[in-house]
Amino acid sequence: MLRKMFKTRVKPSKAPGSIPAGERVYAIGDIHGCLDLLDQLLGKIDIDDHARGPARTTLIFLGDVIDRGPESAAVIDRLIALKADRPTTRFILGNHEEIFLGSIDGDEKAVRLFCRIGGRETVLSYGVTPEAYERSDHDELCATLRSVVPADHRSFLAGFEDLIEIGDYAFVHAGVRPDRPLADQRKADLRWIRDVFLDHPHSLEKIIVHGHTIADDIEISARRIGVDTGAYATGRLSAVGLQGNDSWRLQTG
Repeated sequence: MLRKMFKTRVKPSKAPGSIPAGERVYAIGDIHGCLDLLDQLLGKIDIDDHARGPARTTLIFLGDVIDRGPESAAVIDRLIALKADRPTTRFILGNHEEIFLGSIDGDEKAVRLFCRIGGRETVLSYGVTPEAYERSDHDELCATLRSVVPADHRSFLAGFEDLIEIGDYAFVHAGVRPDRPLADQRKADLRWIRDVFLDHPHSLEKIIVHGHTIADDIEISARRIGVDTGAYATGRLSAVGLQGNDSWRLQTG
């Protein structure tokens, strides 16, 4: 599993596409419950954004803001506050958010997977004790989630988008199926795909900016930009900045 999650580093190059004039975009990789890294990166983005001068700036979070790291509940609170402060901020639904919402709704298959992919840390971040978590069966865990996860957290995550298009770029969580136009993509592929997308050798309808698959640095090629640098394991939370024909990176750690 870990071998599939980590891909060989692609040497960065100049931005392969362009953003419309007057706009600036920061795409942020998978946070996975790391509040300290999120705060560090947002501070770097704020400084960088001001230094580059006026623009219509959009922050796009590429999904998987929860699980694995210790502070998922606090990360959601932070992002809700960020959205209120910067209304142009946008969020992509990751596979971890999908499974979390399904678990709250009582989907047995979802809650089983949730427990295997870092959901324990998310449950504990809502104040559930390790002992209470360990003694709960799947039905009890679903009931616990319904009681401890605030309604505004659920509605916030449920409002995340599947795909965002700006200029020559399309922003998704995991990738796209190469043989389908963007308008016909399946949500499951946008949130879960790996090798079929990552190994595709040809150009796509747009340059795909994504998270989901961990690399040791931001990957930039003519087809895609990968922004997941494994924050919960490496201490590096990353973002790529895009403006005109330029790109740049910001990282913690």
